[in-house]
Amino acid sequence: MHATVESALDPRTEALAGEWISLREAAERLGIKPNRIKQLLSERKLLAVRRGGVPMVPAAFIKNGQVIKGLPGTLTLLSDAGYDDVETIRWLFTADDTLPGTPVQALTENRGTEVRRRAQALAF
Repeated sequence: MHATVESALDPRTEALAGEWISLREAAERLGIKPNRIKQLLSERKLLAVRRGGVPMVPAAFIKNGQVIKGLPGTLTLLSDAGYDDVETIRWLFTADDTLPGTPVQALTENRGTEVRRRAQALAF
């Protein structure tokens, strides 16, 4: 599956993201069938990485029954900039004093324009 990586998630990145949920739980939180999660992953509308051999999603990517606004576009920009899935998680959950907070927090607070501007700058 394109949207998950086979390499182990490093402990620092794993800790940055905080709570992790299974694909099944992500589907439940989104109110969709589990096979639809795989479609969201392959379309890069959601991101999962392997933890202990099992694809997991950062819980922060889902809020109020929806993928947080701006996440899919940000995932695409980071992928276009050459970031792999683990690097993408690390970038999204690392504090940026100029935002302020983390890019995920900014997306959750509907400040996606600033996040995407920073992600776009990485590609150059």
